[in-house]
Amino acid sequence: MASLFSYENLKRYTPLTESYDYIAKYESRSANNIYINNYDEFDIFLSHSYADKEIIPSLKKELEKMGYTVYVDWITDKLLSREEVTKETAKVLQKRMQQSKCLFFATSENSPNSKWMPWELGYFDGIKNKRVAVLPISKQNNAFSEYFKGQEYLGLYCWVLKDKKDYTRDDLFIRCETYGSKIYIKDWIRSNTV
Repeated sequence: MASLFSYENLKRYTPLTESYDYIAKYESRSANNIYINNYDEFDIFLSHSYADKEIIPSLKKELEKMGYTVYVDWITDKLLSREEVTKETAKVLQKRMQQSKCLFFATSENSPNSKWMPWELGYFDGIKNKRVAVLPISKQNNAFSEYFKGQEYLGLYCWVLKDKKDYTRDDLFIRCETYGSKIYIKDWIRSNTV
């Protein structure tokens, strides 16, 4: 499976002020101070490994350039702390998943070590009429298929891909067995077929 985004390109475009280290240093963080009703809805809940924190802001921006609203826990809810995870953190994430139309599982070579990504995937998958898709991120010269070791369940889900045949369309599409062919994300989010 070809990767849609490369780690190197995303890392190159992440501004210092949007990095996790910058936010953690200059923001007071506590899940008890999150106002979870500040947002009505997100198009995409971006499930990702903490180890990929240096590229996630750029990935979020790329998706937003395409017209999607994207939830990233430590960017949207700057008060959430990865160092002080509590059951309140899980409650905030559950609420944000309920407010999201779909979940992108941003899989990389770091994903198999994440404790939260499988939990987010399982919770989101259990929400009726919700959508889950795998969004591959690769480092140069890495075979994406190797990321599946220990995560074979990812083969159950749709994949996020870029339309290479239609260069005029700046949009992503979903490919999965359910549809038999591709469907653009905007249509996928609105459809009644999972």
